[in-house]
Amino acid sequence: MDAGFDVGARLRQLRLERGLSQRELAKRAKVTNSSISLIEQNSVSPSVSSLKKILDALPVSISAFFAGDEPNHPSPFYKASELTEIGDGQLSWRLVAARRPDRRMSILHERYPPGSDSGEDMLEHDGEEGGVVISGRIEITVNGEVEELSAGDAYYFDSRLPHRFRNTGDEECVIVSANTPPTFSDGGEELHHG
Repeated sequence: MDAGFDVGARLRQLRLERGLSQRELAKRAKVTNSSISLIEQNSVSPSVSSLKKILDALPVSISAFFAGDEPNHPSPFYKASELTEIGDGQLSWRLVAARRPDRRMSILHERYPPGSDSGEDMLEHDGEEGGVVISGRIEITVNGEVEELSAGDAYYFDSRLPHRFRNTGDEECVIVSANTPPTFSDGGEELHHG
């Protein structure tokens, strides 16, 4: 863990924001009261698994814990290294402004390696989504309609319709997409690296 990061202070801040006593958080996380106290005092450094147990009880993702809160007046600009990875380990979906308060859309920089697939189960969620293929080719299925798109081609559809993305080619496909309302958020059920 980052030696310059104050794990204890961050945990205390998140616990107090949620109005939880050390005892209540310990009960929810199924750890001892003294564990929470010692971590908050920086007397012990928690293992990743015990920190994850505690954060799940808040609930806060590990990435959000270490990223901290977005400033009150977030910068309108994000370096590539500041995008939040929410992919599944094979697909890379990097979310712009993941912790921006009151975000009303999701913008994703998506990478699909050859042979990758958004999954056997069709995706369905509220809202609308669209995107432009930057490089490579992608097969998109929307409500039974199948189309293969290549660089410069685009899509836009109602996200409640069952849909799926598959890279059937032999080179990586890169897409920049947006959806609204913001289906992807940094915390809770998202898939995460690290």
